[in-house]
Amino acid sequence: MNAEIPSQVAAEIPDRVIPLSGMRGMIASKMKESISTSAQLTHIAECDVTSLSAAKAQLAERGVKASVEDLLIHAVVSSLRKNPHLNATLEDNAIRVKSAMNISCAIALSGDLLVAPTILNADCMSLAERIEARRDLVERARTNKLSVKEMTAGTFTLSNIGLSRVRYFTPILNMPQVAILGIGEAGLRPWVVGNGRIEPRPIMGLSLTFDHRAVNGAPAANFLTDLCQAIEQFRPE
Repeated sequence: MNAEIPSQVAAEIPDRVIPLSGMRGMIASKMKESISTSAQLTHIAECDVTSLSAAKAQLAERGVKASVEDLLIHAVVSSLRKNPHLNATLEDNAIRVKSAMNISCAIALSGDLLVAPTILNADCMSLAERIEARRDLVERARTNKLSVKEMTAGTFTLSNIGLSRVRYFTPILNMPQVAILGIGEAGLRPWVVGNGRIEPRPIMGLSLTFDHRAVNGAPAANFLTDLCQAIEQFRPE
């Protein structure tokens, strides 16, 4: 049975006030600016991560410790090669399709803070190099040792909340980038496989938010479709 706090006691407990200042204030300002200055739309999809999980296990047997996010970055790079207009920024009323893929990764910090540092030139790296680069970013983000370029040069962002029960969400654009991928929970679900059979498979939710000023719905859908196929037919090399 729940006991209610007497009103006279509750009134003596002061509210907790958290000022929107410092890093929290900067994050709040950027989020508001992103929503108010862009035309954000989100496509959602789901994919079977059986092949990706198998590749993760195979890499571990070879002594390569990769996270699911590391492998998803690999698939994103492959999909951006087919859909380069998603690897872009919108600045000064012009869409700038970037030649380099600088992949930003949202990282949660203590105090409910968030940063999204960048793996610079991720498309020029091997899978092993990307794994090490992301691990290094996480370590330096937690000790406030990131460079200005790492914080500002991103061309596409991943936001991963896959350890939660949230399957789909609407990630906010990391301006001036034109797209961000939200990675949701992966859990066993009934899935139609060959010959119409239904099997339990690990199914992941993906949410792609894009700036409709720079990217139309069909190209965004093509990218998300290619990404799902890259994940479902995952090859680590």
